[in-house]
Amino acid sequence: MTFSVAVAGASGYAGGEVLRLLLEHPQARIGTLTAHASAGTPLGAHHPHLLDLADRVLEPTTAQALAGHDVVVLALPHGASGRLAAELEALGEDPVVLDLGADHRLVDAADWEAYYGSPHAGTWTYGLPELVVGAGGARQRERLVGARRIAVPGCNVTAVTLGLQPGVAACLLDTTDLVAVLAVGYSGAGKALKPHLLASEALGAAVPYAVGGTHRHVPEIAQNLRSAGAAEVRTSFTPVLVPLARGILATATARLAPDVDPAVLRETWTAAYADEPFVHVLPEGTWPTTASTTGANTALVQVAYDARARRVVTVTAIDNLVKGTAGGAVQSLNLALGLPETLGLPRNGVAP
Repeated sequence: MTFSVAVAGASGYAGGEVLRLLLEHPQARIGTLTAHASAGTPLGAHHPHLLDLADRVLEPTTAQALAGHDVVVLALPHGASGRLAAELEALGEDPVVLDLGADHRLVDAADWEAYYGSPHAGTWTYGLPELVVGAGGARQRERLVGARRIAVPGCNVTAVTLGLQPGVAACLLDTTDLVAVLAVGYSGAGKALKPHLLASEALGAAVPYAVGGTHRHVPEIAQNLRSAGAAEVRTSFTPVLVPLARGILATATARLAPDVDPAVLRETWTAAYADEPFVHVLPEGTWPTTASTTGANTALVQVAYDARARRVVTVTAIDNLVKGTAGGAVQSLNLALGLPETLGLPRNGVAP
């Protein structure tokens, strides 16, 4: 079985990363590549590392250009995917569509409108296979099998969710008192030329952003933890840009629930991810680093207990462009197409 893939927004970081992964996928065939401002230029002008596609000319992003493919990846700014997906449907097209933006992640339309300020485009099947969904240990991967519309999670959301959800599902955490602070690489901010993203501003500086509950990933984190079993979620979430090209190191803490023995923490996290191909709980005393996940569809997780603060501390490292975006998309696509979940995806990072 081979499948053809069109990528909209191919000149951006997310679009380039999904192409890098699909070039190594044994059953993917790269079709039309589109862009907005970069239409008419060769892909190599934007992603010189993608040698096999360097001469491909980017077409304007239209539904007509994307038609005729088995799979369409939308690597577009927030708010653009909903309209384009509707135009594809109007043409009678029914490919598997993966939205790397936020348009279709949230279930609650009020959450979308409050954080994004525009009408909600609807909810698609959520593309985090490891997400706990309800009691009994079920995972989101079961819902992804055969899915035709997939909403890929936010990269920060993936890191925080994977760090905290074992304790939420086992009722070990007070989910009304969660704190998450993330060190985030600059590729997470996209390719747009903005003064605060220039190397002269970023090198040697750590810069918080969207502080005080204003980040758009806040409702998505709460949505995921409710899926894992939380009745109520209150999270203080603070991302910090650090001088890395890629990577997220998420430190998420929670107060231990009453009458819980902290001795059960490690076995709970280890059991939760024992069968997961891409999520690894590290040996006790070993801490995740972003460098260990570079280029890999891997999440490294550690859990500890701060006895004085009576808080559970989780640390999760991912590559924001792979497990946080493009890798998670390909992983979900494999499930949707009935292929092995790990097909074409690297588990080993690049070092040093």
